[in-house]
Amino acid sequence: MPRIQANGIQLYYEITGPAERPVVMLSNSLGTRLEMWEPQMQALTERYRVLRYDSRGHGRSDAPEGPYTLEMLADDAIGLLDALEIERVHFCGLSKGGMVGQVLGARHGERLVSLALCSTGCHMPPRELWDERIRLVTERGMAAIADAVVERWFTEAFRREPTVELERVLRMILDTPPHGYAACCAAIRDMDLRELITAIRVPTLVIVGEDDPATPPEKAEEIHRRIPGAQLEVLPDAAHLLNIEQDVVFDAALMSLLDRHRA
Repeated sequence: MPRIQANGIQLYYEITGPAERPVVMLSNSLGTRLEMWEPQMQALTERYRVLRYDSRGHGRSDAPEGPYTLEMLADDAIGLLDALEIERVHFCGLSKGGMVGQVLGARHGERLVSLALCSTGCHMPPRELWDERIRLVTERGMAAIADAVVERWFTEAFRREPTVELERVLRMILDTPPHGYAACCAAIRDMDLRELITAIRVPTLVIVGEDDPATPPEKAEEIHRRIPGAQLEVLPDAAHLLNIEQDVVFDAALMSLLDRHRA
């Protein structure tokens, strides 16, 4: 089981693809594991080496007691790169992973070749929403929110018929340690990256689903305005996990960024 010491905890990771190729690092959303990126693996590994990991509090990585901070989660990513002796990567994060990417871009830009910020925000009020979510999972477990989360993450059309993808996502949510989820909720609740991200100088793609209720297009537009030279793409017929719901279109947008800045 590939786990490695990074930033004081054990992180679970998988690295796939030809050793000599540039590395693409993928960071998961709140309530998922590295398997959320499965739809991207075939396209990416044909031309890149892919590093996926379960973030702190999720999957097979350690879930120490919280609260966590976005800076802590970004330090985990840097610690993983250091432990694996990887100097620079293309970084792609979705939702919470995109928040980690914003901190990395602003504070560790020298470690990034390019940056893809997917279905994410730089400030996520109201605090009360996150406090209530923390209370629910702490008192009642992940089952208390799982169905509502799936409903937010995919459009009604995509949810209409049961699929392997929907079942996989639901299982990832249910398997997330409640205290790890709650600690990451606290990190998002306390986050305000609005000024920090103006320092990002890495080539950046901001991508969002047109029908995303969790991080709607205006959240992406705010990030786009604050990062000099950033590119914005809004995908139609997609909600929050657009990499699953519109995988072909998502892959094309991501590969375009990677190929333009291939190191």
